[in-house]
Amino acid sequence: RMVGQDEALCRSAIYRALSLALSRPSPERLGSLRSEEARVALLEATAALESGEDLRACTADWIRALSTLTLDEWQSSHARLFGHTARGRACPYESEYGQEGLFAQPRQLARIMGFYRAFGLETAEAERERADHVACELEFLDFLSRKEAIALEANDPELVEETQKAIRLFIGDHLGRFGRAFARLLRECDPGGFFSALGDLLYDFLSLESRRLGLPPGLT
Repeated sequence: RMVGQDEALCRSAIYRALSLALSRPSPERLGSLRSEEARVALLEATAALESGEDLRACTADWIRALSTLTLDEWQSSHARLFGHTARGRACPYESEYGQEGLFAQPRQLARIMGFYRAFGLETAEAERERADHVACELEFLDFLSRKEAIALEANDPELVEETQKAIRLFIGDHLGRFGRAFARLLRECDPGGFFSALGDLLYDFLSLESRRLGLPPGLT
């Protein structure tokens, strides 16, 4: 059985791959995703975390789609799905899901930024991306999972409790609330494509995380 820090690092590897894949396409990001190191880390992480076949099968399918993906194809699919408006065909912004009222979105964004700032983080100015973008939220959970692993290895119970509480709250109140609905849109809008396979992986991983934390699965 894995020790706690190994499990946290496995979750971190999956969050990182998902975050990169849902960020704005670039040659550097494509190179990182398609590297042998990233491929092995992702396969090992999903195999270690999941006793069933679903997550492993989704990972293998996505890696196959990724292996033939060109930068032009990625950019084209990204533009087609996410477009140049907030909503797009597959909206990647949390505060566009199920929010009502004039002031709901600013409040939601403020809550998300509050999580980031509590750990000394800000969204990158160069990216000009909203804090509630799915890639930002996934990157934050990658950061928290790595921080949890460090705290476990250092035998720092206070920091372990702090990071585990933040992970549970952030998934329960934010990524877990809309992430599966977003993943379903990826599958519907890009049948048989790179983002469809990515949607399968995201959906199954968020379902696994919700079960692990005893949280309701969120919007579907």
